[in-house]
Amino acid sequence: MDINKRSILWIVFAVSLVILWNNWMVSTGKPSMFAPAPAKPAVAAASATAGGVPAAATVAAAAPAAGEAAAPAPIKTEVVTITTDVMRVDINTLGGVIQRLELLQHKDGTDTAKNQVLFRKEGKHTYLGETGLVGAPGLPTHQTAFVAQPGARMLNGGDKVQLVLEAEQGGVKLTKTFTFKKGDYTVDVQHAVTNTSAAPLSPQLYLQLKHDGWEPEGSSWMNPSFIAPTMYTSDSKYKKYEFKHIEKDAKWMSENPGKESPADHVKKASDGWIAISQHFFVSAFVPQDKLARDVFTKKEGDNLYSIGVVQPLGTLAPGATVTNNAKLYTGPQDTDTLKKVSEGLDLVKDYGWLAIVARPMWAAMDAIHSVVGNWGWTIIAFTVAIKLLFFPLSAASFRSMAKMKTVTPKMTAIRERHKGDPQKMNQAMMELYKTEKINPLGGCLPILVQMPVFIALYWVLNASVEMRGAPWALWIHDLTKPDPYFVLPVLYAISMYITTRLNPQPADPMQAKMMMFMPIAFSVMFFFFPSGLVLYWVVNNLLSIAQQWVITKKFETGEAK
Repeated sequence: MDINKRSILWIVFAVSLVILWNNWMVSTGKPSMFAPAPAKPAVAAASATAGGVPAAATVAAAAPAAGEAAAPAPIKTEVVTITTDVMRVDINTLGGVIQRLELLQHKDGTDTAKNQVLFRKEGKHTYLGETGLVGAPGLPTHQTAFVAQPGARMLNGGDKVQLVLEAEQGGVKLTKTFTFKKGDYTVDVQHAVTNTSAAPLSPQLYLQLKHDGWEPEGSSWMNPSFIAPTMYTSDSKYKKYEFKHIEKDAKWMSENPGKESPADHVKKASDGWIAISQHFFVSAFVPQDKLARDVFTKKEGDNLYSIGVVQPLGTLAPGATVTNNAKLYTGPQDTDTLKKVSEGLDLVKDYGWLAIVARPMWAAMDAIHSVVGNWGWTIIAFTVAIKLLFFPLSAASFRSMAKMKTVTPKMTAIRERHKGDPQKMNQAMMELYKTEKINPLGGCLPILVQMPVFIALYWVLNASVEMRGAPWALWIHDLTKPDPYFVLPVLYAISMYITTRLNPQPADPMQAKMMMFMPIAFSVMFFFFPSGLVLYWVVNNLLSIAQQWVITKKFETGEAK
């Protein structure tokens, strides 16, 4: 009996241990020992995000069940490289994704030994071009394995080269055809969709650009770079929608699930384009025109964002095929080229808040350059033109300053006579100005008028890829970068010193010292400015000195009144 009791106690103890162990396994997230193993899906469904575009898919290799045939081996994917005279492009057959694009005729902004690279996926940086279908389960997306058809991968003396990718799943055959042309940064992107099922389908095509939100290399407070999603439609016009705005939208949507995105940009259109804009370069999808599309922006992951469009392709009967023709421009922000690609695409050139002045200024400089052929001499010729435009204003200002210089002894006497009475001194000064017909603020007016020109020219130089790497003469090899030997800033300081000496000297010693210190302060600041901008200011000062010297001499000799 005692033996039976001990046996029962051991059994209860053993069962208790098993139950306690099982409960501990479940509490730590492990499967129960008594539960059946869950079936492993072959492919997990892609999760939908804003715009209906799939975000990510998880592929699991499921073991075949008893009596089932073994699963087919996964399709082999590869990276196909297409090379033209202006670009080298890597396209992954996994999704037909453009994962690297190198511009062969533009050097990197920070390392001139390398070419400029736009699309890429390396380290923390992601910049991709993706397309695919949504609207029904299992359709080919940018996560589907495609098969590259045989063909040339280089121009080989021809005018164009094509890459054809094919995939069939979900009752649809999708054929992507990328056409690259000689001397062209525009890639034709065609999608041919065939319904291979026995029922009608209503697929939708999406085109999207994906980019990380990290600050670009080489950006500084004096010469800032930027990367931002941009878009344009004929109704809503140009819109820059920065990554921080998308981040804010994503946070709002996480706090308000099920509600429509609060994104403050156009969401439906029938024309236009979407792009990723950056300093000097842009990548833009131009969807097929006059076809309805939804425009979306979304957060893809940690510091990763996308902008794109979704276009309905209509209802496809079994065996029917529909073709969609889009364009992808990836290259420099050359004004004339951008205008030819699509309406409004030239607006990606960021001229800042003085665009209304900068755009006509650029048009004038471009016209001069077509004759001169050198951007340095273009800036000099443009400076002369601006000086001629403001000549009457400058002449009036210099005459006023010359008069003030001739009456300086009278002004000094008034200050001495009314040294203890500032009110009477000011009244006497105003009487003197009135008698001599002097405008005390006349010397400031030309500077104030030219400041918008100066600021607009800064933006023109900062935004115009046409001047990127453009030399002037001798030591100036890039007008968009600072003078490497600081020659122009020193010349500017000298010219400013001469200008200060030509002007009437302030009676206040402290003010006089400040006027002498200003040329040095500006010269130090100009060490970091584009050399083209400093060139403009040096030439402007030299012309002003000549004009002011002539007018001052005339007053001193009594030839002018």
